[in-house]
Amino acid sequence: MSATASGGGKSGFQLPFVLTFEKRIEDIPKWLPAATSIGSVVVAFIISGIILKLIGGQPLVVGRFFFNATFGSWAVFSDTMVKATPLIMVGLACAIAFKMKLWNIGAEGQFYAGAFGASLVVLVPLVPSGSPKVVVIAAMIIMGMVGGAVLGFIPGFLKARFNVNEIITTLMLNYVVILWNNFWIFNQWSDAGFQMTPTFDRVAWLPRLADYAREYRMFSGITLHLGVVFGIVAAGIVWWVFARSRWGYEIKLIGDNPQAARYAGLNIARNIILVMMFSGALAGLAGMSEISGVVHRLQERISPGYGFTGIIIAWLAKLNPFAIILVSILFGALIVAGREIQPSGLAYLLQGIILFMVISSDVLLRYKIKLVRRTAEVTA
Repeated sequence: MSATASGGGKSGFQLPFVLTFEKRIEDIPKWLPAATSIGSVVVAFIISGIILKLIGGQPLVVGRFFFNATFGSWAVFSDTMVKATPLIMVGLACAIAFKMKLWNIGAEGQFYAGAFGASLVVLVPLVPSGSPKVVVIAAMIIMGMVGGAVLGFIPGFLKARFNVNEIITTLMLNYVVILWNNFWIFNQWSDAGFQMTPTFDRVAWLPRLADYAREYRMFSGITLHLGVVFGIVAAGIVWWVFARSRWGYEIKLIGDNPQAARYAGLNIARNIILVMMFSGALAGLAGMSEISGVVHRLQERISPGYGFTGIIIAWLAKLNPFAIILVSILFGALIVAGREIQPSGLAYLLQGIILFMVISSDVLLRYKIKLVRRTAEVTA
């Protein structure tokens, strides 16, 4: 089956070539997904540059400033990596669910649920006063992942038991958990009436390279914290699940062909719940990392939309765990640059164009596009 794009009517001017679209029936070349992702980013930057030029800006100057503000020195690259750290984990969270064709749009809420669960360790507290740092951090990791997993369980169970659309449930739960957090922040745990809790004791802070500046001057001003290790380790685990484990094979089989998976005797309902919980746990770990490594308290706005950006990252990386790390660094740079570049909305414009280009580039994965010399009358 093929579709044809013609250059003119029967009696009008016709181009000597015709553009044809043929649905792919063979395996997609291994290089093509990566090429479409890179191409999407390049084209998005070109389009953004054109738009910037049209409104009177200087694209090359802005591009140079963007690079210097995000990668120009170890200090600013550290800031970029700090922003990339939660994005790595929410990107992985989305990729896990998407691999099974479960559309988890709730990573933002799961991020906040993880932040809330980790905060319980400090604010209740759930560990005895005077506990060593390793105990407190370990407890916060566990509770952060539990918080995200619980929020992932709810839509997973509803999908598995009642076939409720997970897009709706995960999206709505974002608002529920954010308002839940706000109740505690504004009332029970408010710091002198402000929209935040008291600052955590330093025992609950993730170690940062800047903490060792006295011993190693090169670390002065470097804000990178231990959370980035969580993201890299999580990427390795997700890769192993996808590439080496039996469960990963089951996830892919259910996503690609549910009927075949059911015929093979796989428990689809159980896998739906487990995948959604795993996805939620990774997003919850991102929330724990952010409050323990960056803000050091629970407050109203701890995410500039990390959960929703994770969706773009997962698609742009084609669900590849290690590619998610690289794409997260790019989007971390966009967040950092967005604080400096004027107009201030340029970074968000670029994100939107990248998303549009990623979606559009899927045509190249589904169809072969050929430029064919016109030799006879072409009909659509």
